[in-house]
Amino acid sequence: MDVYYNLKKINIKIPNVTPRFQFVSGVQVGNLLFISGQTPEVDGEMQFVGRLGKELNVENGKQAARLATINCLSAIESIIGDLNKVQQIVRVIGYVRSAEGFGEQPLVINGASELLNEVFGSKGNHARAALGTNELPFGAPVELEMIIKINDNKN
Repeated sequence: MDVYYNLKKINIKIPNVTPRFQFVSGVQVGNLLFISGQTPEVDGEMQFVGRLGKELNVENGKQAARLATINCLSAIESIIGDLNKVQQIVRVIGYVRSAEGFGEQPLVINGASELLNEVFGSKGNHARAALGTNELPFGAPVELEMIIKINDNKN
């Protein structure tokens, strides 16, 4: 399966995203890649701002999670050079900026999980946490971290 074919089929281009603060996009340890938190920004501008259950609904949150996932893919590609080297998405940790009483964080983070399955097929199946929080950087409604197993064949 060619990941780039799948991305083209669903009309997604991987942007060039670089950290604006004092951290790196990710760290590789052996054949595991730990991706830093990504938010739903495009060209450095937050595309969604607010709390789920107040300013934003679940569908907005899913779209925000999808954008954050695309930024995670950018980070992965910048480190390993080719998304086809992804052997397995191991874990997704999703933080959802939530209004009081909002408990649908898993539905919001489904936006990330669904995209990963579209792009990677069964390699996109992953363990996951969907956590509610009262604040995220710059008003972001969603922030995602990922752990990825990469193909470490030297061929």
